[in-house]
Amino acid sequence: MFIFGFLNGIYPCTNFIVTKGASVDSATYLVYTNDGEWLYRLDRTPARNHEAGDSIEFVNRYGVKGKIPQVSKTFAVIGFQMNAYQVAIGETTFTGREELWNKSKFLEYWHLMKLALERSRTAVEAIQVITSLVEKYGYGSEGESFSVIDPDEAWILEMVGTGNGGEGAVWVAVKIPDGMISAHANMARIGEFPLDDPENCLYSGNVISFAVEKGYFNPNSGRPFRFNETYNPPSPDRLKYCETRVWSLFSRAAPGQKFLTDYHRGVAGAEPYPLWIKPDKKLSLQDIMSLVRDHYEGTEFDMTKGFAAGPFGSPNFNRPLFWDVDSVKYSWERPISTCNSAFSYIAQTRNHLPDGVGGVVWFGVDDTYFTCYVPVYCGVTEIPEPFTKGDLKKFSWDSMWWVFNFVSNYANLRYCDMTVDIQKVQKELESKFINEQDSLISIVQNLYPEHQSEILTGYSVNAGNLVYERWIELGEFLITKYNDGFVKDDSGNPQEKGYPEAWKKEVINRDSERYKIPDRNKVNESENLPY
Repeated sequence: MFIFGFLNGIYPCTNFIVTKGASVDSATYLVYTNDGEWLYRLDRTPARNHEAGDSIEFVNRYGVKGKIPQVSKTFAVIGFQMNAYQVAIGETTFTGREELWNKSKFLEYWHLMKLALERSRTAVEAIQVITSLVEKYGYGSEGESFSVIDPDEAWILEMVGTGNGGEGAVWVAVKIPDGMISAHANMARIGEFPLDDPENCLYSGNVISFAVEKGYFNPNSGRPFRFNETYNPPSPDRLKYCETRVWSLFSRAAPGQKFLTDYHRGVAGAEPYPLWIKPDKKLSLQDIMSLVRDHYEGTEFDMTKGFAAGPFGSPNFNRPLFWDVDSVKYSWERPISTCNSAFSYIAQTRNHLPDGVGGVVWFGVDDTYFTCYVPVYCGVTEIPEPFTKGDLKKFSWDSMWWVFNFVSNYANLRYCDMTVDIQKVQKELESKFINEQDSLISIVQNLYPEHQSEILTGYSVNAGNLVYERWIELGEFLITKYNDGFVKDDSGNPQEKGYPEAWKKEVINRDSERYKIPDRNKVNESENLPY
């Protein structure tokens, strides 16, 4: 399912967690951006009953196969995002110590995510499903941070393997206190943790002893055991790539707390960011959408500014993000919003509503900055068809992924201007869906589940189709308005808009003689220059 990341070496996902006490509507939220050049087709797995003796076969990315017994009943799941009981899961890969990657085991992290959703009614049950499976069958992936939420709780589970020939896994899971927010972005984030608080922290029996055995941790050093420093030692390049995203989310959700840049800039001795913080104010769904649409605008790392952003302030830098020149290492910033996103989703889970309408997968393809989040309610029996189509190797107007990629890629031609046009439609549609939530809830919350499903399915399918149609129109509008370097005015007349003054000055500063027109009065007529 996630083979894209292993083919190109990119592990760039971001997770953002908002506990119910930190949200305006008392919902628990999880944002999961899945970044990589692949085309994901959203699906729905119905609830099923299984016969005794049934099993499931899995194959890891290296072709290793294995089976596990099937349970008697599995729950309905939307994609690998949320199940019928409003349990939702996300992940980011931190890799960690590569010698612990047990490639001989068949269960990979995406297998575990789907199995947990099919078999759990709460976040803690999902963690128990994952950890019991790896205890018995081993763990075949690199270091991974999982976000696991339900309408009442939010947890982070971090896991590494035990290396080829090893068994089980090494892991720790911590509950995010109510009223707090948390984030992780391709680095392990759990540091110290309590060993005697099972209500708030779970861990494998070998979490410390294995580190001692491998020489990663000296219990006589006088230093406390920290999972992240032990199993995912930080380096300046990873801090810049990963922790800058955490810093940005925390800084914008809690500007009054003034988080320093030292840690994500790799300053020696800098204090790591806490695993969770309290936001300055409770966050709405619109706030959360805004927080994950970010290129560090307004900070010293703003990717829309400077010569590298081009004349029209595009933050979309082509990969690879790291390069060397004359033995010196460099890198572009890595933002939360990236043109390389395959999809993202915002899980909204609410304990005061029936599961079918209380849980919503706000699903969007492509970049968070340009996507339009479509509400797919927990109780649906169908997925909007444009989300289910597409092939990475062939463009198609039938595919939501390709339609959105057409718009966002075309926007790079004149980013600062087209952003305004795109986000006008984005805001209109997302506001419509959010404003309609209360009316939809009042209609369905007291109905029988089958009647709920019928209405919720119709609503979600219509919402998806509306976004799909409007984005095709938006693409046609953009290619008409912005053509051949001209920009049409409101009357449809092409105008010469040229380049921003600041960028032209920068060009002149870098190579003024190349673009300067000679003063005619100072040129010898014999030079016969073509005026």
